[in-house]
Amino acid sequence: MLTNWVVMPTCLPLVLRRCHTCASDRFRADGRFRVNANHKLLDIWLLVLCTSCGETAKLTVLERTHVRSLRPELLDRLHANDPALAAELLQDPVVRRRNRIALDWNDAWRLDTGGSDHLDREVIDVSVRFAARIPVRPVRLIAEGFGLSRAEVERLVTEGKLVSIARLGSRLSGDFTFTLKH
Repeated sequence: MLTNWVVMPTCLPLVLRRCHTCASDRFRADGRFRVNANHKLLDIWLLVLCTSCGETAKLTVLERTHVRSLRPELLDRLHANDPALAAELLQDPVVRRRNRIALDWNDAWRLDTGGSDHLDREVIDVSVRFAARIPVRPVRLIAEGFGLSRAEVERLVTEGKLVSIARLGSRLSGDFTFTLKH
């Protein structure tokens, strides 16, 4: 029987970028946008706040984009400061590369295992699905899902009782499955 786990974001991740005012390296995004019009061209930024001094920084989303090339629904979401749109844009590799930022997902996600009724079975097949591209080590997820220490999970891997096609020691942000044999 297959058990489904879901890795879900609980809030927006912190943005890793150097603050020009206080030399901090963490910014908090709350989903606010700035849309600036210059005739028929738009500049769009996602606003982030330094966690130390509160200084506002702008992450470029679009530059000098013709207003007619944007879908009206997207423009409405930008004007409404949609936090879901901010989450989508923070995960966009083009936006991250353009602004030279990384994301810190510590304490910004949770694992939903659907209950503990699967813990007493002899063989457990688990499918892990990511609701967002959150880079997490599978060993950490498995330890949290079964209430084990990471060392115990590593021991199960070396003994061959925990198997997966995915590499369990490195960070993953995509769906994977594993099997645990007691």
